[in-house]
Amino acid sequence: MYTDDDLDAAVGEGILSRDAATAFRAFVARRQSSHDADEESVRLVTSFNDIFVTIAAVLLLSALGWLAGKISPILGGASVAVAAWAFAEYFTRLRRMALPSLALLLAFVYGVFSAGLGVVGVDDFARGGYGVAASAAAAALAAWGHWRRFMVPITIAAGAAAGAGALLALGLALVPALRDFFLPLVFVAGLALFALALWWDAGDLARKTRRSDVAFWLHLAAAPMIVHPVFSALGGGGGTVAGAAGAVAVYLVLAVVALAVDRRALLVSALAYVLYAATTLFEAAGSSAEAFALTALVVGSLLLSLSAFWHHVRRMVLALLPATLRQRLPAA
Repeated sequence: MYTDDDLDAAVGEGILSRDAATAFRAFVARRQSSHDADEESVRLVTSFNDIFVTIAAVLLLSALGWLAGKISPILGGASVAVAAWAFAEYFTRLRRMALPSLALLLAFVYGVFSAGLGVVGVDDFARGGYGVAASAAAAALAAWGHWRRFMVPITIAAGAAAGAGALLALGLALVPALRDFFLPLVFVAGLALFALALWWDAGDLARKTRRSDVAFWLHLAAAPMIVHPVFSALGGGGGTVAGAAGAVAVYLVLAVVALAVDRRALLVSALAYVLYAATTLFEAAGSSAEAFALTALVVGSLLLSLSAFWHHVRRMVLALLPATLRQRLPAA
């Protein structure tokens, strides 16, 4: 099986010309029954060996971090980061294994963040905010260095999330009163990541290159940061009929946005909230005993129908948008 990474490597080695690789991708896309851009293809596992290696790496890094952490918290985080980078040199750079690469990247960023917390001493409450900010900033810089070396698609999302965390922690440390506005600040950070995801998407509307994979993970990181503050403001989508109805209405708006940008992450992130909200509505209608079952039946049916008719519904949504905006979104 040939992957996009294999084709990119062949172009880099001069085995294939860039035009030939593009023509081959177009040929494969024409033979497939569904459009790549609408399927959000994410390559995580090519064989069971990917799962096997990931399990082994997680076990080893967890044990290493725990044993080294008994000596020093700094050493625990640093050892995980160093080991994860070393393993990535083989499993990511040479073997190009997707799932192990993802796990090793997350372990590396977490190791740097954990080591940073040990260095700044966040046990001191007065320095906690600044320490978390500094550690998150170090993790973001480490993610940037990892990207320059290995270019694992999830790296940009991990680095952006760490950078957002650093800014939030610094803001709360400088202005403690901002703690009363923590969720709105998280919402703003989520919108920033969403905008960054759209920027990466705009560079590959056909979704055939690494840019699309990067955008996918950015959307996945941005979605809960957008969804959670909104539904929290509505009381979690339950409790009252008005709050539940508002939650369902918000979910419908998110569905329109997801259709427009052709990304399903928003729908998945908000699913738990809309299930809770719809259950509240069924209970208010007098179906308390079967409320959750009815909710699962209705929501599941709607989501399956939306998936089956995704392309047709997208065409209707895009037809309502200005032409200048449609040009920046994947075609239906």
